[in-house]
Parts: sequence; structure tokens; C-alpha cells
Amino acid sequence: MIGKITSLLLGDKMEEANECVDHEELLETEEGEWVIVNVQESCPVLQLEMGPLENLLIEHPSMSVYNMRGQSSDEEEEGDDRMEEQEDFMEEIDSQDGDVSEGEEEEEDVEECETLTESGRDDHYDEKIDVQEEREMVERYRQARSDQMFPDEVDTPLDISARVRFQRYRGLKSFRTSPWDPKENLPRDYSRIFQFQNFERTRKRVFTEAEEEGQEGAMVGWYVTIHIKEVPPSVMEHFQRGRPLVLVSLLPHEQRMSVVHMLVRRHPGNTEPIKSKEELVFQCGFRRFRASPIFSQHTSGDKHKLERFLRPNTPIVVSVYAPITFPTAGVLVFKQRANGMQDLVATGSLLKVDPDRVIVKRIVLSGHPFKILRKTAVVRYMFFNREDVLWFKPVELRTKWGRRGHIKEALGTHGHMKCVFDNQLPSQDTILMHLYKRVYPHWTFDPHVPEPASWVKNEAVVNPEEIEME
Repeated sequence: MIGKITSLLLGDKMEEANECVDHEELLETEEGEWVIVNVQESCPVLQLEMGPLENLLIEHPSMSVYNMRGQSSDEEEEGDDRMEEQEDFMEEIDSQDGDVSEGEEEEEDVEECETLTESGRDDHYDEKIDVQEEREMVERYRQARSDQMFPDEVDTPLDISARVRFQRYRGLKSFRTSPWDPKENLPRDYSRIFQFQNFERTRKRVFTEAEEEGQEGAMVGWYVTIHIKEVPPSVMEHFQRGRPLVLVSLLPHEQRMSVVHMLVRRHPGNTEPIKSKEELVFQCGFRRFRASPIFSQHTSGDKHKLERFLRPNTPIVVSVYAPITFPTAGVLVFKQRANGMQDLVATGSLLKVDPDRVIVKRIVLSGHPFKILRKTAVVRYMFFNREDVLWFKPVELRTKWGRRGHIKEALGTHGHMKCVFDNQLPSQDTILMHLYKRVYPHWTFDPHVPEPASWVKNEAVVNPEEIEME
């Protein structure tokens, strides 16, 4: 029954196909996921007629199994075109590589020439470098970085007891509110200075009197002749013709010495660390002098914390012993090199003259928790003997995590101590003890400042004739 139906639908083509099958069986082979059927050339390929619905199902050429032979020729042509394009692309890359290699060879030749021409400069590079100065600068950079990372922290010495090393320090309940007598334990240099009972009132009175007396003097733009009496011979000996001689009249009290405070800000062009008590050159108003200042914070309280270095981008108060000058007056701070050049370090203005300004140096002793039990902890490595623990027992303790406490008792003879805090300590916390002492500037005022050498950008002078000859 099925054979009759197929014969009616397919007709003679089916009979021819059957004859070919009877003549020789079709050979089928498998390669991977494909099944290959070898069809004899004498047997025609059976082509079935497709309806419109079957034709709609075959949308993409890759899905068609009827046009494989037609597509194979097209794919071969496309493959040939692609191979030609790849060959052209590889030829272009080879040509570019050749150009780059030639350019690199030329650059290597130029570099060899440069090394030959600069060999003379390298030979004379280390002639004017001071090894000792380089080592001091490296040590200064290390101290500045350490002070920035761990401000005011110091190590307790092992060879000397802490109560002897830090006997001038004291503890404060609060740095802002705890009292500090400004007349306590003054140094001997304070007997040589002048102090105002009220500096602001004196300044206003002096300027008012100067304005009243100035009406009888010479006006701006007048040509006047000045006769000066009792001029010392040293002035004429050091006077150089061709240079101007500057004459300045002093206001009342400006011939006396006192503690002068100047508010300065570090110059952005200077990057070297400037340590406190380092000799600097000051141009304060019309005066020029040398001194070793101390730095402190610019705050509104009655105590001001000492700064060990001149910090950038922060206003710093510089304190020195100097002649009295009334604000306002501009201030320039220079640092003199070994060769006589002077670099601008900071700029600012005169703040005030006040010997009672309390500048306090702070140090921080640190310890580590050994055993922690609720609010009690055993701390070690802050002190190394029992007597030091008992000496600093009244001082309050703080931690980096904000805990507060005090020493309860000493344990053993190696500096361990039992401490009580307001809350339980984390195991990674650090116990701190803050100690303070008042500091004063040193009497290093020197009115004789050597004339600065002409400033040049590069100190190493290279002889161009030697370079050309080499």
C-alpha cells in the first residue's frame, strides 16, 4: 500500500533511484559528527520538491542541506580573498617592522653619541658634592618623615631611668583648660629683655604720637638735607660708594630687645625640611638679622604646642629674641647655604611682641597591653623599672582608640604596671602618656648678616670647552 502511494507521488524518479541502489549500495562513513554518503556519478541525485511551508523553514544558507555544492564554490572564493588580504597585511607589518628597526638603530647611535659627549660632565659631577652635608640632609628627611607619621612619640631610654630623663616634664589633665603660670621658672635671658604691661595699648599710643609729630616733618617728594651727629667711624669704613645708605628713624622702645613672634607660611618653592632651632636669616621690616627660632602652632588658647619642623601649607608662629618692632611689618625668612647663597624659606608678617606667650613641647611615651581583663590591663614597654612606674603614677593615660585611664599599681621590677580604663581595650590598641614642658628660644640674635652671593639655579658649573674637546 505504501509503495503504491510513493510511486504515485514520486513517479519514475523513485524507480531510477531504486535501480541505482540495486546496482551498487551507497557507502556511508562517519567523520566526527558528520555522516558522509558517497553517491555514484551514474546515479542521479534525488531532488525532492518542497512545499512553500518547508521553504520558509530554511532561512539561513548555513541551515540548508540542498545547496551545499553551490555554497562550497562560493566559500572557496571567499577563502582565497581572505588569504590574499592576510598576505597583504603581513607584508605591511613586515615593512613597518623594518622601518622601526632602522629608527631604533638610529636612536641607539644618537644615545651613544650623547653618552660620549656627556662623559665629561659625569666626570665632574661629584666634585662639588659634600658627602657630610648629604648625610645630614638624609637624616633630616628621616626625622621629618618620622615626626609626621608618629608626632611627638619618643622611646623610653634603657640606659637611664625615665624619671631622670624626663624630670622637667609634667602631665596635664587637659592641654586646653589646665593652668600654666607664664612667670614660672623663667630663664636668665628674660632678665635682658623688655616687657610691655599692655602691648596693644602701647602700640596705639605710639602710632598716635607719631602721626601728630609727622605733620611738622618733611612731606613725601621733598628734597632735604640731613645732618647726623655722633656717627661712629665703623659706619664710614663699611660704607661702599655707589650703594644707597638707608636711614631709619626708630619709634619709642624699638631700640630694646624682647621676644618677637612672627606669623609665617612656608614658601611653596622650598621643599627641604627646616628644623626648629636652625639658624635662619630674617628680614623683619627694615631690620635684617640672623637667629635660631622655635616654631609653634597658631592657636587661640593660652598654651601653644611646639612644632619640630616648619610644616607646609600651615601657618606657623616663629619666635626669636630680636629688637622690638611694632606691627604691621613684612617678614621674609631665608636659609643660607654653605656657598653663601640664600634660599627663600617662608613669608609672613609680624604678629606681636609678648614674652608671656607659653610655648609647650609635648612628648608621648607609648606602651602595649600584655594582658586584658575587662576594664583592667597589664601594660609593658612604657617603663623598664618599678621606680619609674611609681614616679609617673599620677599622670593620666590615653589610648589611640580614645580610652582614658590611670596607673593602679606596679607589677614586678621590670616596668610592668596594672592600669584601669573607662572601657575594655582592644588587643591592637596602644597606651599613651603625654608629658609637657615649656621651651624658650635661644639667644642667637646676630645683626651682622653677610652679603648673600648671587643666586644661580645650578651650582655645578661645567666648563663647555672640556665637553667639546671630549
